[in-house]
Amino acid sequence: MTNQQSEMQQHSPVTVIGLGPMGLALAEALLDHGHPTTVWNRTPEKADELVARGARRAETVAEAVSASPVVIICLKDYETVYGVFGSAGDALPGRVLVNLCSGTPSEAAAAVGWANGSGAEYLDGAIMVPPQLVGHPESVFLYSGSGRVFGEHRATLASMGDARFLGSDPSLAVLHNTALLGMMYATMNGFLHATALVGSANVPAVDFADLAIKWFMPTVVNSTLVEQASDLDARNYPGDLGTMEMNLSALEHIARTCVEQGVHADLPRQMATIAERAIAEGYGDKNYLAVFEIFKKAATPAS
Repeated sequence: MTNQQSEMQQHSPVTVIGLGPMGLALAEALLDHGHPTTVWNRTPEKADELVARGARRAETVAEAVSASPVVIICLKDYETVYGVFGSAGDALPGRVLVNLCSGTPSEAAAAVGWANGSGAEYLDGAIMVPPQLVGHPESVFLYSGSGRVFGEHRATLASMGDARFLGSDPSLAVLHNTALLGMMYATMNGFLHATALVGSANVPAVDFADLAIKWFMPTVVNSTLVEQASDLDARNYPGDLGTMEMNLSALEHIARTCVEQGVHADLPRQMATIAERAIAEGYGDKNYLAVFEIFKKAATPAS
């Protein structure tokens, strides 16, 4: 891309479909970066502040799509996308649709066929920050699908945040989003459970957070996972610094402590069950990262 093309992208027209909190933030970021921005929402009044700032309010989806070469979609889910764009008529051919809604990998893959069948080009994407961080250059947005389309419109996408392309498989963005959110919930649950455990001895959450979040997570957990990520790819789980058997014992102690302290014990019990399965499958003398092999398989149905 030439400098002239990049400069044109920085001020090219963009349409935003869907004005929930995130859609509003996307439109605001685009306006802040000088893009002529058209917006559409089922409830037109949600666009009032944007219009006051210079956005154009479209009366119909077809009008909104026709207004810009790039259409940013920020709706609830893929089913909602199909329902909304059913009224777009002949406006879709030649447009680039950038879908930032939530869903599953199979839904993302199916959306490509739908878009291409309508004459539009398509990128699937995921927003990895809350609305208040949209527009910051360090806020990550994930995209997958056509590398050519991403390259042609990267400067425009960068108006919303750090645009990262994951590959030509359109399902990769939503898959990464799901994986990261799963990790977020698991981490939050781990912290909340641990805080409840020490809270049974009247330890304030503020005091525990200082130890757990400021020191333990970055120093012990994060550094270990980064250093050993290559071992996951290599399926290398040496047990010289601690075996699965030893970790199972620790998990059992955690569960027993929870019972003694009157705290919910299902989380450590579930982790102990996973470790037990790893041992049953021959990883007893490997380190705890060998549970990765268990997570790669479907769960064993309950008997």
